[in-house]
Amino acid sequence: MTGFTVVEVPQWQGSGSATARRLRRGAAALAALIPADERVRIEVGDEPGTAGDGVGALGVLVRNLHAVRAAQADVGGRTMVTVGGDCGVGLAPVEAALARFGAGLAVVWLDAHGGLNTPASSPSGAVHGMVLRALLGDGPRDLTPTRTLRPAQVVLAGVRALDPGERAFIEGNAIAHLDTPRLVEPSALVDAVAATGAHAVYLHIDLDRLDRRLFASVGTGEPGGLTPDQLTVAVHALAARFTVAGLGITKYEPGRPADRDLPADLVDAFVPVIRPARSAGPPDVSRGRGPTVTGPV
Repeated sequence: MTGFTVVEVPQWQGSGSATARRLRRGAAALAALIPADERVRIEVGDEPGTAGDGVGALGVLVRNLHAVRAAQADVGGRTMVTVGGDCGVGLAPVEAALARFGAGLAVVWLDAHGGLNTPASSPSGAVHGMVLRALLGDGPRDLTPTRTLRPAQVVLAGVRALDPGERAFIEGNAIAHLDTPRLVEPSALVDAVAATGAHAVYLHIDLDRLDRRLFASVGTGEPGGLTPDQLTVAVHALAARFTVAGLGITKYEPGRPADRDLPADLVDAFVPVIRPARSAGPPDVSRGRGPTVTGPV
């Protein structure tokens, strides 16, 4: 595995946040922080779109998904860091990780929310609350993944805001679920992933996973959460034991000035431990934008 690609997807239409348009700036800011061998930016339109089949902005989201898939087709075997935008940007990257690692992949869902609703159960119709359920094969019809996870391949890490239907789904499918106190000891998370039989992990990190008293620049914050140091220790522990098949970072809505430095600190902590061997030629560390893929939105 060689090379490292940053895919910036400033999608905001899948969020239920009243300030979701800030996600565009958040995605650009995060992507600029990450040193990369290659950069791809998906052009996402500003129109809110219209609802369909119980999903807000369905048509826009489908077109964005196709654009991300097209971009990924050129990434080859390089490791991707996908920067959002809302959680819906994670569908295509997890598909790609599944294509590569199959049953050997586990998805670690470091998020305040489960993402386990369906269009029928979702209180908001926002796809950010449905993406993990879609990856498990039970999502919006037009956002169906090309490959699906088994429940045994998912580890919910500190999810703390669940709707009743999500709780029932977790219990009915015996999905591994570690609460925040258990994550303070990183070996518990490593052991949970090892119990899946996986040798590779896809890390979905939503910044609302952090304690909102320490980081409030998210649109859907919840009480409780990890400190930045605790999150960093968890990521390092996983990367020390498993191949990192991909990383997604989502839900940054730049707002509170006190939060401005934390994303850079997290990137500086995460990237060195997941970075693969460099591809031939010097890496792009200019923090500018490289190749652009335009989605037909």
